[in-house]
Amino acid sequence: MAELIVVETPAEGVRYVTLNRPEKKNALSTPLRAELFSVLQDHDGDDDVRVSIVRGAGDCFSSGYDLSSPLMDDVPIYSAPGDGAWTRQASDGWFSIWDLAKPVIAEVHGYAMAGATELASACDLVYVADDAQISYPVVRVASPPDWQYHQPLLGLRQSMELLLTGDAIDGREAARIGWANRSFPADALASSVLAVAVRIAGVASDLTQIKKRMVHRQFDVAGGRSAIRAGQEFQALAGYQESVQAFRADPLGFMKRTVAEDS
Repeated sequence: MAELIVVETPAEGVRYVTLNRPEKKNALSTPLRAELFSVLQDHDGDDDVRVSIVRGAGDCFSSGYDLSSPLMDDVPIYSAPGDGAWTRQASDGWFSIWDLAKPVIAEVHGYAMAGATELASACDLVYVADDAQISYPVVRVASPPDWQYHQPLLGLRQSMELLLTGDAIDGREAARIGWANRSFPADALASSVLAVAVRIAGVASDLTQIKKRMVHRQFDVAGGRSAIRAGQEFQALAGYQESVQAFRADPLGFMKRTVAEDS
């Protein structure tokens, strides 16, 4: 059985953490998320690691949550039962990356969809290929995001447009609006991200973690973490809407009717 996460050392102090389900477009199953969190937490206690780069094997970063698998079975982060249990544990998982001592970089190529955009946004730095496609298509038919990063990270206007349209954006646009730090030509992405990681690895981890915590603490003081958590109930509430229930009862038929109405 193939490893869900592959760890490699491309440079001193740097670790590649590769999502390794290329046959499933690196879909985020519960076992994969659990292993990802475990690996990153192990790096926090490893003196030989100063920065991690999360990336995807194959032709994309990730297609998002693996909806073909039982996502709430043996979840890596406990969540109290009841409405919103899924989105609460999803949020706590991504916040666990923020709360690590050592920096985590997302390297996004191909496409990142839905839950994969949450994973990337949970990383401290995000770099994308110019032609990458970033999207959250489920907002058109089923619910708000599971981890509501849009408004706190992107601001009112950008988040409103992305959530109301569900449109994809490319890597250049993702960098322009602040979803990513920077975009690079696809063939230069890996080398460019590694160069950034090497620069970070040149700084002692005891100093790096203070700066990381400072930025996140300031984000918390400004209400960012509370704003993300405030969206959890809205994600759960969406499931009671008539259109969402119609979609869940007959996804293919609903999509066909929607396309016909749009045309």
